[in-house]
Amino acid sequence: MSKSEALRLTTRLPRVRFNRYRQLDGTQKILVQQVGDGSIIKRFDKTPIPRKKTNVVCPHFLELKWAYGCPFDCAWCFLKGTLRLINTKTRPVVKDYCKIQRHLESLFRNDGQSREVLNTGELADSLMAESTHRPFSKFIVSLFEEQERHKVLFVTKSTAIKNLIEIRNQTQVIVSFSLNAPSVARRWEKAPSVEKRIEAAKILSDLGYEVRVRIDPVVPIENWQKEYFGLIDLIFDRFAPERITLGSLRGLQSTINNAKDKSWVMFLTEHSNWGKKIASDARYAAYNTIIKYLKSKYNYTRVALCKETIEIWDKLGMDYKKIRCNCLI
Repeated sequence: MSKSEALRLTTRLPRVRFNRYRQLDGTQKILVQQVGDGSIIKRFDKTPIPRKKTNVVCPHFLELKWAYGCPFDCAWCFLKGTLRLINTKTRPVVKDYCKIQRHLESLFRNDGQSREVLNTGELADSLMAESTHRPFSKFIVSLFEEQERHKVLFVTKSTAIKNLIEIRNQTQVIVSFSLNAPSVARRWEKAPSVEKRIEAAKILSDLGYEVRVRIDPVVPIENWQKEYFGLIDLIFDRFAPERITLGSLRGLQSTINNAKDKSWVMFLTEHSNWGKKIASDARYAAYNTIIKYLKSKYNYTRVALCKETIEIWDKLGMDYKKIRCNCLI
């Protein structure tokens, strides 16, 4: 084999595989299933289309699995269970950038017509490699800015936004900050303070980034209403998120088994097809209260729920079939 042939084979782009997916509204679409072996780009389809009132709603989105692990150590992090069988556990591991680029190029060149958000924060904190010699943000944003169909989603509890600040004229980037009531964060999250995360979000919003917020997991602590109203006030005192996604405390059994601090498990009293949850009445009360507060005080209605049951969506008078949550365009 000649050197030119060997080079051509090693640089050949992986194949994009498509599949027919039933949507939440009952329609069907031909969408990307994965690129190549699925180790970098693959559709998250672990949550079946809900059929019963107790089934959770979670639309199928594309993961960009550039890394796995997280430098933070939040008590309820599902990575403790998901990554339990690998030697590195939750220690951050970044994959080969050349492979990531090839898989993205293959996706961008496919003839599909769908517009997708590629979530970089399902298996990792999206900003955990910002202090390395080749920051992930600068690498990945440059690739997405070469096309106009798909967007890259950063999901983070980090405040390492220096590299994002230096990027100019971005149009294909979404940054979503995971937030919680400060007292909850201090008790169960080992990450930068909520106040510092909000300030980072405000800076990026002012620079023209599309900034979203995840208030997840809501925990029914004592005086929870006052605590979460305070969080909302902290957010809107600094900026208005493009959208807010609410989720309540939940735990897969693998997460519970591998958590060092299990004090949060006492709140979980109900079962679903996505692990244990807070009692449905308490979840409804929390969502209803927070949504009404957002509407009455800030005239804000761009709210969705994360991995919540049809029963709760219906009780809130929200149409889950029209969901516009954190992981969607």
